[in-house]
Amino acid sequence: MENFKKYTRQFFEAPKTAMKWAQKSYIDKAPVWCSVDLRDGNQALIIPMSLEEKLEFFTHLVRVGFKEIEIGFPAASETEYEFCRTLIEKNMIPDDVTIQVLTQSREHIIAKTFEALKGAKNAIVHLYNSTSLAQREQVFRKSREEIKEIAVSGAKLCKQYREKESGNFRFEYSPESFTGTEPEYALEVCNAVLDVWEPKEGDPVIINLPVTVSHSMPHVYANQVEYMCDNLKYREHVVVSLHPHNDRGCAVADSEMGLLAGADRIEGTLFGNGERTGNVDIVTLAMNMFSQGVDPELDFSNLPEITAVYEKVTRMKVYERQPYSGQLVFAAFSGSHQDAIAKGMKWREENNTELWTVPYLPVDPTDIGRVYEADVIRINSQSGKGGIGYLLEKNYGFSLPPKMRETFGYQVKSVSDHLHKELMPEEVYEIFRKNYVNLEEPVKVPEIHYVQCDGIEAKLTMEYMGKTIVATNTGNGRLDAISNALKSFLRLSYSIETYTEHALENGSSSDAASYVCILDSEGKRFWGVGVDPDIITSSAKALVSAINNKLKTEEPNA
Repeated sequence: MENFKKYTRQFFEAPKTAMKWAQKSYIDKAPVWCSVDLRDGNQALIIPMSLEEKLEFFTHLVRVGFKEIEIGFPAASETEYEFCRTLIEKNMIPDDVTIQVLTQSREHIIAKTFEALKGAKNAIVHLYNSTSLAQREQVFRKSREEIKEIAVSGAKLCKQYREKESGNFRFEYSPESFTGTEPEYALEVCNAVLDVWEPKEGDPVIINLPVTVSHSMPHVYANQVEYMCDNLKYREHVVVSLHPHNDRGCAVADSEMGLLAGADRIEGTLFGNGERTGNVDIVTLAMNMFSQGVDPELDFSNLPEITAVYEKVTRMKVYERQPYSGQLVFAAFSGSHQDAIAKGMKWREENNTELWTVPYLPVDPTDIGRVYEADVIRINSQSGKGGIGYLLEKNYGFSLPPKMRETFGYQVKSVSDHLHKELMPEEVYEIFRKNYVNLEEPVKVPEIHYVQCDGIEAKLTMEYMGKTIVATNTGNGRLDAISNALKSFLRLSYSIETYTEHALENGSSSDAASYVCILDSEGKRFWGVGVDPDIITSSAKALVSAINNKLKTEEPNA
């Protein structure tokens, strides 16, 4: 590509740190979560949410388990202000939930913000101003001292206005564009704000370190976070918060490394909606913890419902391959993947294990409201015998013999390939039923009688080529006698290579399924399946079905 030389690294590396975060391999506890869907997420929408939609989404965020929710920028518009007032006046905020509001460091905006909060029991007033080199030079054209003074004066005003209120109001400060700010200067500004607010036991302050624009690799951000955590004043009374954006596709990694580096709190959105490429996706971040045995303290046990509400109020779609929440993220089309998943599920049943280690599935789909048969095994031309067999067994109770799984698998793949589409479970079952189960063309055997003699005599009433015929023969068992009668009448030469049977557990409790494979004189195999409440009858139907499949490939000799 041309023009790459016009770009430069806009981040500032932190002074040398111990990189303690690099010695840790996982996050061992949930952070404090703050949803910013109703502010950062909402302002990124083509059509911002209406008051009714924001109220619905707020209620849903509470149900998910968020205890801190940024509801907007009350001084920015009448809708934002009205939303805040509605939540307070209609008593819609649970006592254990804290609303958060954003304000610039300007007195009339701070005044309007506190006016919007009147009557709130618990609130966080989130003050911010941009501190980055680019913003200082190009936007504000102010010195370091002048930019710091904006932060300090805003902090003083917030403190003055809080003294007039009765609610439990806490403070948060963000040096906006933190990742484009020299770390030593960001620290200087944050410490100056902390000196104004004087956090203490029972009155902590949040220092938020936003990746307003992502400029660096995640480990650089982790070093910046560790530097701040190690050098902030009043650290025992400071909650270090992260607010990563996703310009480089690193928001989740930034968050995870930042938490390892000492941060306590995450601001993000469901599914990552936010300015430009979005915010950190809290669903992904929380589920990453869940998949490693850590309680994220958010409830995503019905992720399809959460997705539906999100898509309704935001008019956005969750991408099919979005981690955990996408429609296709658990779908296995590949034959080898399907086979491994099916065998992994069987291994779990056989070993009665509680730990989840199924190949290709990082979490149990049912833990987040997904369904194995609908979401995991998906059938198309890339599918294999294992997945197709698994689907038939789980949905309809048919446990196909291994060689039949292979034959039927190729048949299903061929249908999908010719139709150029995915096949639904009911379509797969219909292919199975039409090609194998209780086949009555060209031969139908509506009646069989048995007589005990030296072996077993079978007397078959058959309908064939428009005629009704009776054929009789003996064998060392019922199925053998039926087979001999059919062979002699139809002048067929074959042997029964496979016979298995089982109860149809997922169907009627009184039905049995039988599977027969016949091997003809040319070495060709033909399968048939019989289903009947009587096991002898189901085996006879399976044999007749296999013979019918052979007869369909040749001109009958009778």
